Amino acid sequence: MAQEGITQIDVKQVLQQKAPSVAGKIPGFIVNYLIRTIHQDELNDILTRYHDKDGVDFMQELIGYFDLTLELVNEENIPAEGRYIFASNHPLGGLDGICLSAVIGQHYDGKIRYLVNDLLLYLSNLRSIFVPINKHGAQGKNNARLIDEAYASENQIVTFPAGLCSRKINGQIQDTDWKKSFIQKAVEHQRDVVPVYFEGRNSNFFYRLANLRKRLGIKMNYEMIYLPDEMFRSKHKTFRIHFGKPVPWQTFDSSKKPVEWAEWVKELAYNLRKT
Repeated sequence: MAQEGITQIDVKQVLQQKAPSVAGKIPGFIVNYLIRTIHQDELNDILTRYHDKDGVDFMQELIGYFDLTLELVNEENIPAEGRYIFASNHPLGGLDGICLSAVIGQHYDGKIRYLVNDLLLYLSNLRSIFVPINKHGAQGKNNARLIDEAYASENQIVTFPAGLCSRKINGQIQDTDWKKSFIQKAVEHQRDVVPVYFEGRNSNFFYRLANLRKRLGIKMNYEMIYLPDEMFRSKHKTFRIHFGKPVPWQTFDSSKKPVEWAEWVKELAYNLRKT
């Protein structure tokens, strides 16, 4: 039972808020399956256990909870001062964001903003550093305003330009195309970009499901339901995070389109694997 004043995750409530027209029609056994699949009880235990932690402090507690070891490669490329966009590949869909936010947040005294799926705002301990992105529809005016405010602030920005976590493409675990918005924001707000490569992968089941869904022509990313389970499967693991040298925002000139610059930075990030 939740302690008074501690926000808990409630799958039934989320369904009512996000899909009110169909929530009441979903059979109970499916709802119960969702509750088990997303590890609702374990997540609520985390929220209760660390209810007094917020933002980067909460992220650091999660690294301890999952017993993760982080190996930082070329950590000296993280600048001591200035305003930056840390653009990373997205292999895990959960723990990679937790680890990056903890590492970068520690360098900058917690002054970071992490662009995330707006569903993650249900994790109340992280609302202070999260900036919501609606990945399943058009950005609302309020979300767009919050994104602009984050880029205009003195906080560091942590983003996964692919939007979705990595998929198996042509037999390789890799991101889908990186979106151009972080390039446009880098120029608009004069922020240099630090490319990041995070070594990691999800289970074969996750990639098979994602590819099956795509072959069937289903647009909804149903495999996302299994991301919390992938996170709990990653307990006790070691992850290597590679940091590249900052790319000056002036680099992103008219010689390439923003979407081409985005793919160029993506290539820089993936080349960090060789270091």
